[in-house]
Amino acid sequence: MKYIKNHMAIAAMCVSLHAVAQMPTDAIYMPRKTACVALIYGKSHWNQYWENTLKRDNLNIGTHTTQSVMLMPAIGITNRFNLILSLPYVWTQTSAGNLMGQKGIQDLAGWLKYKAVSVGGFSLNALAGASIPVSNYVPDFLPMSIGLQSRTVTGRLLANYTHRQTGLYLTGHGSYMWRSNIRIDRDAYQADNRIYYTSEVRVPNAVDMGVRIGILRSKWQTELWAERFACTGGDNIRRNDMPFPTNNMQATSVGWYAKIQPKNIGLNARIGYVTNGLNVGQSTSYMLGLLYQINGK
Repeated sequence: MKYIKNHMAIAAMCVSLHAVAQMPTDAIYMPRKTACVALIYGKSHWNQYWENTLKRDNLNIGTHTTQSVMLMPAIGITNRFNLILSLPYVWTQTSAGNLMGQKGIQDLAGWLKYKAVSVGGFSLNALAGASIPVSNYVPDFLPMSIGLQSRTVTGRLLANYTHRQTGLYLTGHGSYMWRSNIRIDRDAYQADNRIYYTSEVRVPNAVDMGVRIGILRSKWQTELWAERFACTGGDNIRRNDMPFPTNNMQATSVGWYAKIQPKNIGLNARIGYVTNGLNVGQSTSYMLGLLYQINGK
C-alpha cells in the first residue's frame, strides 16, 4: 500500500477601497489605514499521483481530500507597504482504506510587501514571507499530515504592468523558500537510499514562479494563472511506499480566479488544476472567500 502528499495551495485575496484584490502574488496594495479581512474555504482532491515519475492510483486510498478554513487579514501600513497574515485550520480524509484523517491549526504565515519601483503602469515589488507551526501536528504521516512542521522564510520579486485605461494586467513573480529541519517521533528513518539514525529530518528548500493575466476594474476582477513549484533537492517516493518530508515535490498548476465586490463586502473564487508533477497528487482545488473591507480614519 502506498500514499502521496498533496501539495495544496490555498489562495486568498483581499480588497481595497475600490474593491481590488490583494495577496502575495499580485501588485495591488491596501491604502494606508485600510484593512481587509478574508474568510477562505478551500478544498483539494486527487485520486491519481506521481510516484517519482510514474503516474498511478491507489485503491487503498481512493480519493484523498484536503479541506481548510483560513482567516487572512491584509493591512495597509502605507500606500506602498502592506502586511498580510494567514492562519488556516486544515483537515484531511480519504474515501477508502483505514488511514485516520488529521486535523488542526497549521502554520501562522506573514508577508511584507513593498512597492520598490513605480513608473507609469509598471511596478517592481519586493516581498518577504515567513511561517511557523502553531500546533503539534504530525509531519511524517503523509498524505494525511496537515503540514511539514518546518519553519520557512521566503524572498520574492514580483513585476507587474497594468494598462490604466482598460485594467488589463500582466504579473510575474519568482521566489526562493528556505525551510528548516524538523523533528519526527522516531529514532531512524530511510531517505536518499540510506538509513539515518536520528530524529532530525532535512526538508528541501524550494522555488516557485508564476504568471497571471487578467482584467482589474473597480468592482470586479478576473484572471488566468499558471504556477510552478519545485523543491531544490530531495529524494523520490520509493515503490509502493509512503511519501516522506524529504521528497522532491514538484508541480505545475493552471487555473482561474475571479472576484466581485460592489461595496465593502465581496466574494472571490479560485479554481486550480495540477497538470504535471513529481511526488505529488494530480489535484483539483477550489477556493471560495468572503471579503470584508475596513476603512480607517
